[in-house]
Amino acid sequence: MLLKTSLRSFVAHKGRMVLSLIAVVLSVAFVSGTLVFSNTATSTFDKLFDATASDLSISQAPPKGGDEAQQNGGRTLTVPATAVARLAGQPGVKTADGQVSVQTGTLVNPKTNKAIGPTSGAPTIVGAWVPGPHPAMTITSGGAPAGSGQLMIDADTAKHAGLHPGDPIRVIGDLGTFDYTISGIATFNGTNPGAALAFLDVPTAQHDLLGDAAGFTSIDVYGDGSRSDDQLKSEAVAALGNGYQFKTAAEQKADNQKGVGSFLDFMKYVMLGFAGVSLLVGAFLIINTFSMLVAQRTREIGLLRALGGSRRQVNRSVLIEALLLGVLGSTLGMLAGLGLALLLIQLMKAVGMNLSSSLVIGANVPVASYLVGIVITVLAAWIPARRAGKVSPMAALRDHGTPSEGAANKIRTALGLLITAAGGALLAAGAGAKALGTGGSELGLGLVLTLLGFVVLGPLLAGVVIRVLGVALPALFGPAGRLAQRNALRNPRRTGATAAALMIGLALVTGASVVTNSMVSSTSSQIDKSVGADYIVTVNHGGLTTAMVDAAKGTPGLSHVTEQRELPATLTTPAGKQLDELVSAVSPTFTQDFSLPVTSGSTEGLASGGISVDANFAKDNDLKAGDKLAVDYGKGRTQTLPIAVVTTTGNTIFDRHFFATIDTVAQAVPLDQQPGDVAVFGKAAPGADVEKTLTALQDSLTAYPQVSVQDQAGYKKIVQKSVDTLLYLVYGLLGLAITVAVLGVVNTLALSVVERTREIGLLRAIGLSRRQLRRMIRLESVVIAVFGAVLGTGLGLAWGVTAQRVLRNSGLNELSVPVGTIVVVLLLSAVVGLLAALLPAFRAGRMNVLAAIATD
Repeated sequence: MLLKTSLRSFVAHKGRMVLSLIAVVLSVAFVSGTLVFSNTATSTFDKLFDATASDLSISQAPPKGGDEAQQNGGRTLTVPATAVARLAGQPGVKTADGQVSVQTGTLVNPKTNKAIGPTSGAPTIVGAWVPGPHPAMTITSGGAPAGSGQLMIDADTAKHAGLHPGDPIRVIGDLGTFDYTISGIATFNGTNPGAALAFLDVPTAQHDLLGDAAGFTSIDVYGDGSRSDDQLKSEAVAALGNGYQFKTAAEQKADNQKGVGSFLDFMKYVMLGFAGVSLLVGAFLIINTFSMLVAQRTREIGLLRALGGSRRQVNRSVLIEALLLGVLGSTLGMLAGLGLALLLIQLMKAVGMNLSSSLVIGANVPVASYLVGIVITVLAAWIPARRAGKVSPMAALRDHGTPSEGAANKIRTALGLLITAAGGALLAAGAGAKALGTGGSELGLGLVLTLLGFVVLGPLLAGVVIRVLGVALPALFGPAGRLAQRNALRNPRRTGATAAALMIGLALVTGASVVTNSMVSSTSSQIDKSVGADYIVTVNHGGLTTAMVDAAKGTPGLSHVTEQRELPATLTTPAGKQLDELVSAVSPTFTQDFSLPVTSGSTEGLASGGISVDANFAKDNDLKAGDKLAVDYGKGRTQTLPIAVVTTTGNTIFDRHFFATIDTVAQAVPLDQQPGDVAVFGKAAPGADVEKTLTALQDSLTAYPQVSVQDQAGYKKIVQKSVDTLLYLVYGLLGLAITVAVLGVVNTLALSVVERTREIGLLRAIGLSRRQLRRMIRLESVVIAVFGAVLGTGLGLAWGVTAQRVLRNSGLNELSVPVGTIVVVLLLSAVVGLLAALLPAFRAGRMNVLAAIATD
């Protein structure tokens, strides 16, 4: 009986639940789509790694603090050809192939002088063509490279660049610039991980990429099946001894998965963030929907109680309706998630990462989809369900039978004030905290509590804020304006819940806007204060080669060029504590091009063989100017340097950086063993035209399209662009929150119109025109939307300002409030309210007056 009643009620009100259903579908779609995309991407890469991993891979052990790609005197770490021969003769070894592969080269189309390669952040890999027993690629056009003038590229790179066999191609590497002719094109047997690949024959690769005719970057060993991979590894270790890095197929796969895992995890967390916002905002929509349905069914519920229905049965009836909504929404959402996953896969394809088009739907997809959709729906409906259970049987004899909530409202207000005050106190404490960890914890907890407090206080705030916001409505719009304000105030709890959805989205975007604006302002200020160089020269990947630096140095109009290179090292404090860091080796002119913020010591000490540390590092390790650090660059290259200067923290250019001159570092690591520059900085000569010198510097490096040459203004734009990427993500969250919020406003107004059918009929009967009626509903929607926007903006400002204060010692030392963005968002909120009211207003205007008055 109870199930039958719930089913009939659900079907009878299906039109009113459509928008709530959409909210559930959106929430579940992001969850299921994320999981399907993640499963598909993981499966794709697992298959690739399984197909390409050798039974055992051997490479030279990297220096301390470095990795396999760490440069050693401008040359990639290599293993000798004798090691290949030794391994090939080991028992159980079928083949041992020497491999050559580097990721520091750049492919260039000589016809256009433009770099070709991936845009997704994946590497460009140039190496030797050694197919091995399990080749990952097959030659589909032309042939394999043969001789010093030939190179083969992968099909995706060739397609994107419009290249074919016989076309010229150029490789700019650490050892110089080399021109080749494309001999052929190879296609992946499985999937392209997004990288650009180019292949030479083995002798050419060794000469052009390594400068070592008898060296390889690694050795791939394949067993004959008589030994396990672990046995092959232990025997190889015994044969070659120390100084090498040995990885079985399983270890290679784990390393590769770790490499792509960070990117996939980023995508997963972003999408789950969208799902979280959608779930949170959708919950308010579901609460509102069921609250209004319960209120409209007061007489029906009262009759059920009068006929013998218990509170528990009425409660269950509402929860069953919510369960039906959750099941339906979860099913549709899971299907929509498949479409979202396909969209993400196509997006990855657009940036060069070809994932499998066969979706991998694991058991986690339906489990998570139904769990999320059903749980959030039932939980959101629980409060209205409890309220329904409290309806008195006598309500069947009255028009309004909902129980009085005077005491509940007082408790709610007291609880809301308490939670908000606690959250505000935590935000204040976080803003004043000196330690980043403490401030961050207080910020996070304060953010949650203030959000929860504002949600709980929504009805109270609605009564206060809407009176202020709507004060001009009667004067501007007459009776329609007065009625709109009163309608918004009539049910503060419903108004608060409706506005909460929009509040959450705007709080997020406002807080993030404050943080990102402060980032840009702080970085720009730091550049203005600290960078005296006129030009900054960087490279997209790898390092600047000697030829590039020489070309920059030869530019007319430059006073000098300052080099900066980074060497991994282990620093040992006087107390014996060891830390792996990067030492920045710089030219002596570094102190002319940069104004180091000095806490103690003197920058002059750098020129006489000292090293700099930042104040946080000094404090954490109880160091001061004059103390000595032992620096170990690996392979027995060590030195002890005095701390010449302690730099002030709060400047991202210098924080956690350890500067020493190139000549000082050369005492331990000879110049020919130091890596290439990560950046060079130029200073215009006195009297030289700064703009013309910039053009001349860019012209000097035209042959190297991977090199970026910027003045300070251009460098600031790059910083702005990197920060904007984060902001666009937040704007995406805002768009989703607003979408669900609009559904909430539409649903609230639509149900409100149904609830007020008789009232609307009476208003029309006493002279309110259709135009005035529609205006009334539109103004009511605008007031609710602006109310939510005001609350969200206030919350977001509090969060953003607190975040800036927490991060003030980590480079975010300037507060910048985006006033223009906030004003635009508030105006857009009014537009959102206006648009959300169009359909309900239209339906209200079409009501038959007599039928509306006669409505029971």
